[in-house]
Amino acid sequence: MSSAPTAPAAAPVTASVRRWAVIALALGGFGIGTTEFVAMGLLPNIASTLSVSEPTAAHVISAYALGVVVGAPLIAALTARVPRRTLLIGLMVAFTVGNLATVLAPNYGLLIAARFVAGLPHGAYFGVAALVAAHLAGPRDRAKAVGQVMLGLSVANVLGVPMATWLGETFGWRVAFAIVVVIGLLTIVALIRNLPALADMRVTNPMTELGALSRPQVWLTLFIGVVGFGGMFAYYTYLNSALTTVTGLSVSLVPVAMMLFGLGMVTGNIVGGVLADRSVPAGILIGLVATAASLALFALTLDNAWAAMILSYAIGLSGASTIPALQTRLMDVADDAQTLAAALNHSALNIANAAGAWLGGLVIAAGYGYRAPSLLGAGLAVAGIVVLVVALAAARNRSGQSTVGGVATVLDR
Repeated sequence: MSSAPTAPAAAPVTASVRRWAVIALALGGFGIGTTEFVAMGLLPNIASTLSVSEPTAAHVISAYALGVVVGAPLIAALTARVPRRTLLIGLMVAFTVGNLATVLAPNYGLLIAARFVAGLPHGAYFGVAALVAAHLAGPRDRAKAVGQVMLGLSVANVLGVPMATWLGETFGWRVAFAIVVVIGLLTIVALIRNLPALADMRVTNPMTELGALSRPQVWLTLFIGVVGFGGMFAYYTYLNSALTTVTGLSVSLVPVAMMLFGLGMVTGNIVGGVLADRSVPAGILIGLVATAASLALFALTLDNAWAAMILSYAIGLSGASTIPALQTRLMDVADDAQTLAAALNHSALNIANAAGAWLGGLVIAAGYGYRAPSLLGAGLAVAGIVVLVVALAAARNRSGQSTVGGVATVLDR
């Protein structure tokens, strides 16, 4: 039982209002995706400017990820009583300020602090944006709306990151983050102009939101993301080296593969939303099966340049297709603690990013070569399927129903 007050009734939201609200939310995702990944391509530039080694400069990436992991649950719990419209605008203001501090940071220490601050709103923004999009879309199209919000993150990999990287390499790395500041400002204006009042969205309180941490299904769903997505990041982290050392591609063609991966993610968010609106568990299962298969095929056919390119697109598609379903399942199993659960999904995905890169590095260091991270990734995707089956079986047991055929019955929903 929630102690939150009943929200007042609100005027119906038109299709046009919903569409522009989702576009505004996705624009924020575009800015977040750009700032998260652009630093990876600008590390030599950052290191040279601040007179540190490249491995030391790489800590700016870790600082941002740490901000995401810490900020998602903390902000979601502490701001539980804040109206959702006000919260989203405030989170984007904080994100923009963090990136402005990145642009102005005079030394390495302050740059690390600025990247941590910029990462804090990341998870909470996506979590609340997903809830708002689902609320505006209604029960039949909620996962599709969640996928459309996440589309901003995927488009960033295709357009935002390459554009900002080029500008950063040409005019200095600070210009790349200045572009993100501009995107942040545009998002603030778009949210103010296009988000409805959302007066009928119920707010909770910190203790209610923290109740999500006591629900086994929340933890199991988060673990699906950590394990399943760890595989995709194990592949992506070492894609450059795999294509240049095993496939024999020139360095100039690696961005093409990365762009294909990004295009796959764009497609995956759209397809995943449609699948999840039909069945959330089936959407997760299909995405993980496709991820395992495409990663395994990538490792086995890495000698063939055409196969490597096509499978880069397929891996992006299959991996991203699980995101709307995972986000929607967290909203379902969290009951009245949806904000914290939805935000935690992005903490889980950042943990998957770090874990996948680390595990991929271990198998390479062990002498198994650059095919190994993708094979490892396929195994992690299979492990994610196992966790999903355990979660569905546990849900059936808790409901007091027979587990015979239970998983299949749940997948039909």
